[in-house]
Amino acid sequence: MSEPRAGYEEAGRVAAPPWTALETPRCAIALVCTLSPSPKPSSSQLPAEQTMAALADHGVTGHTIRIADFDVTPGVETDMGDGDAWPQIRAQVLDADIVILSTPIWLGHPSSIAQRVLERLDAEISEADDEGRMLTYGKVAAVRVVGNEDGTHKVSADLFQGLNDVGFSLAPNAVTYWVGEAMRGTDYQDLDKTPEKTAATNKTLAANTAHLARQLKQAP
Repeated sequence: MSEPRAGYEEAGRVAAPPWTALETPRCAIALVCTLSPSPKPSSSQLPAEQTMAALADHGVTGHTIRIADFDVTPGVETDMGDGDAWPQIRAQVLDADIVILSTPIWLGHPSSIAQRVLERLDAEISEADDEGRMLTYGKVAAVRVVGNEDGTHKVSADLFQGLNDVGFSLAPNAVTYWVGEAMRGTDYQDLDKTPEKTAATNKTLAANTAHLARQLKQAP
């Protein structure tokens, strides 16, 4: 788990509006689904941190978790037993108002770790509060995608449907992506600066996601 670090400079960031304590979501969490454990650099880590910074402009605090740093056992239960790290991650997901999935594209699909996160979240379908609602009820999700091949819309569609199935709400423009030239070696983390369109879309994602989270917090 890490706090957001300085990423690329993004023009046009604005000061956070004076949200009241009631209006401000408590926190966001970004689940980074790179295949590379820390401390190896990751092009999925950086956009997650940039999204945390953009959400901060809207009064939202948060942090990232690189899933590859933990032993998340395969399965579709909330706790798969001895050594399973998912329960501690799940506790933070359930404590958050906003959940971001950040994934690379591999062979046109989300990473296997992103798929595992969805499989573990599948257990939430069987969990309910006193009113019979999933514990993810009222939480908002969004997606960040990077890669050197086509497939962003396929990846975001897969993740959107999975997140919606397990109870998350989605705001408009709930994905930001960057895809480099196919079969070339330039990664997102290698860029000198964030592309203008990617930075602008990230700001839109943060604004819409924070707004929806505030609305659901006030009127679940």
